[in-house]
Amino acid sequence: MKLLPAVVSYFLQNPTRRKNLMVLVRLVAILLILLVVYAVIFHILMAAEGQEHTWFTGFYWALTVMSTLGFGDITFHTDAGRFFSMVVLITGMVFLLIILPFTFIQFAYAPWIEAQQAAATPSQLPEHTRNHVVITNWDHVTSNLTRKLKSYGYEYAVIVPTLDRAREMNEMGVRVVLGEIDSPETYRAVRLEKAAMLAATGSDTANTNAAFTAREIAPHIRIVAKASRHASEEILKLAGVDHVIQLPEMLGQSLARRCNPGRHVANLIGEVDEIAIAEAPVAGTPLVGQTLAESRLRERTGLSAIGLWDRGTFRPATPDIPLSANTVLVLAGSKGQLAAFNERFARPENDAPVIIIGGGRVGRATGHALMSRGIDYCIIERNRDEILDTAHFIHGDASHRKVLEEAGIHDTPAVILTTHEDDTNVYLAIFIRRLRPDIQLIGRANLERNISTLHRAGVDFVMSYAGMGANTMLNILRGGNLLMVAEGLALFKLPVPPSLCHVALADSRIRAETGCSVVGVRRADATMVNPDPTLVFQAGDELLLIGDVEAERTFLSRYPQNNTVA
Repeated sequence: MKLLPAVVSYFLQNPTRRKNLMVLVRLVAILLILLVVYAVIFHILMAAEGQEHTWFTGFYWALTVMSTLGFGDITFHTDAGRFFSMVVLITGMVFLLIILPFTFIQFAYAPWIEAQQAAATPSQLPEHTRNHVVITNWDHVTSNLTRKLKSYGYEYAVIVPTLDRAREMNEMGVRVVLGEIDSPETYRAVRLEKAAMLAATGSDTANTNAAFTAREIAPHIRIVAKASRHASEEILKLAGVDHVIQLPEMLGQSLARRCNPGRHVANLIGEVDEIAIAEAPVAGTPLVGQTLAESRLRERTGLSAIGLWDRGTFRPATPDIPLSANTVLVLAGSKGQLAAFNERFARPENDAPVIIIGGGRVGRATGHALMSRGIDYCIIERNRDEILDTAHFIHGDASHRKVLEEAGIHDTPAVILTTHEDDTNVYLAIFIRRLRPDIQLIGRANLERNISTLHRAGVDFVMSYAGMGANTMLNILRGGNLLMVAEGLALFKLPVPPSLCHVALADSRIRAETGCSVVGVRRADATMVNPDPTLVFQAGDELLLIGDVEAERTFLSRYPQNNTVA
């Protein structure tokens, strides 16, 4: 007797099952009413034919006819009776086709399927899981992050609150755990106390709740969270977040670093240990028309050219590669070597304002970053509510030529596209490239699949919102061993693989076999920038490598990094 209440309670917990149960109750009630009506009509017609039967016999006849059994022991002898029998038979067939399949599917087959799916979706991780990353939300940033975690040998688990969503992501190949991000039991189930990091990537309020709950279970876990508002940073840190990432500001600063209208050609975009990475547009310098070998850059400045950009395409540096007005060199060296390069290849300064299209958080952050470098800017924004400073804003649609001309499109050294719509950025890139073929065009991509499209549209540099967020989290996880040079190009630090110990750099064939360039070697407390090809790797050395996504993946595949303890 205890089983029935438990079954009823199980079905009443789910809104869909509860609704289906009510439908079944209605159908059964209709069936009972029909049985009573048919039994009454049965007695009336039988009495008209001179036959006498009990009420029980009336219900018996109605059930046998409706179920299509029709034993034939009780029959009518008139056309009216036979017609009534046909009505009862047809009604019974309809109910059989509805009630039986409905009952079987909703109360037998569907629960069985859900049980199978629930069994395939784990509610906890194995006890031996450790050094993994726990993610509280699935979006473009975490989608990018999970791919990078796989490349670097880290396990991960995404917490998903609903079974349907968990099943969908499971089919996509994403490792999920069913649970609520505000439940302590969920964090115990994902072995948070043994994890390397918790990434909270939902809304600010959800991230606060997740961090506060997780900190109770794992006091020493590293927690990183996204913040969509400035005011949320303090609250998130009070909740226990170690690193608060404000992607719009970071993306704006990164876009601004790519803009270089001043007299200095090389623009520092990042630094790892003592190695500085810079980009240097060749346009306007004596390097145009030369090959890399003819430029003698290393001999003149000490810098190594590790590659170059040509309208969005990264090409590894080779001696015979030509340098054109569209070429942007990627250089590695010390800050002193960069200063020497800038002095040698100084160019006339263009002090016209840089045009920023889009006045949202990313656009405003880009403007502030430019102003901190002493570069004037002008933001075009079509939403009047976003215009905060009339001195640097123009209200209008950047797809209109008059608006661009008012902003100074014919004089500006660069245009930065910061709108959150990739379609708009592609449209504007094509339009602006037609107006100014010689201009430096920098853009933002929200979806990774649109990066190549923006490059084809004429954008010189593209920074991805999702890529920057993923790289920032991965860099925190790895302790600052990763620098995103550009979208799809990164400088990363890894220990020398055992198979390369006691092998000279020239004999390692790292560049030939993986596409990665060794720009530095860290030994003890010293970093050797642009090491000599005769340098022999030793156990304990760290390699500073630069390469695109494919080169990095090839290196990690050839020399796997073990970050998970089974």
